[in-house]
Amino acid sequence: MRVAVIVTTYNRPDALAAVLAGYEAQRDAEFELLIADDGSTDDTRRAVEQFKSRAAFPVMHVWHEDRGFRAAAIRNRALAAARADYIVFSDGDCVPGQRFVARHQRLAERGWFVAGNRVLLSAPFTHRALNQRLALHKWGIGAWMGAWMRRDINRWLPMVSLPDVGLRKATPQRWESVKTCNLAAWRDDLLRVNGLDEAYSGWGLEDSDLVIRLLHAGVRHKSARFAAPVFHLWHTENDRSRLPQNQRRLDAVLASDRIRAVLGVDQYS
Repeated sequence: MRVAVIVTTYNRPDALAAVLAGYEAQRDAEFELLIADDGSTDDTRRAVEQFKSRAAFPVMHVWHEDRGFRAAAIRNRALAAARADYIVFSDGDCVPGQRFVARHQRLAERGWFVAGNRVLLSAPFTHRALNQRLALHKWGIGAWMGAWMRRDINRWLPMVSLPDVGLRKATPQRWESVKTCNLAAWRDDLLRVNGLDEAYSGWGLEDSDLVIRLLHAGVRHKSARFAAPVFHLWHTENDRSRLPQNQRRLDAVLASDRIRAVLGVDQYS
């Protein structure tokens, strides 16, 4: 099974560098990495080119013009460019642990998408981690427990590893709280639902829309909690002025049995 990781980014090369260091240190290097760039300037392009020169796996920089928040569109472009069987979505401010890819690969199963969770870093800790180039991807649970006690992170429990049995399939229809910062699915399932829906305008809910349409298509939810967390670097909130409009669109999808995105990945095929 070939795996591709799609990481979105926008004009934050310092955070992206921390994330790329995490992928460079993966225990399983059998994957390709696509940087889905939502219109960043040349600083990000140079950072990606430098990383490509030393990476032990294929790296592709997928870019489009900056016309506001268009995460769904750039993810679709990267999905169209990927050639792997299995896709792991994450973000350029989410640092993976060293076994992140291997654990997602282990959890992959036909008929299921896999959703993990995240640990939130505080603003001061994020600034310190980036300025001092802390190797967060190498930290063990002891170091993270210390960070939690200092209130540098919001929780430590996701770092606990549990066996891949029992409750992973306990909520097969759940879509709430699933986010594309830690989501994996088979590429052919993603193409069947036409990828993410670019009809969503600005920040918010396009990831929920994707998951709901996967469920409509018969693809069920499998949990990667206590297996593959990511460490989310702090940032200011995105503009949420269009969230009510996006919520109405999501409500319509929930009330329907629609599977395919209105404006999806097929336009790039």
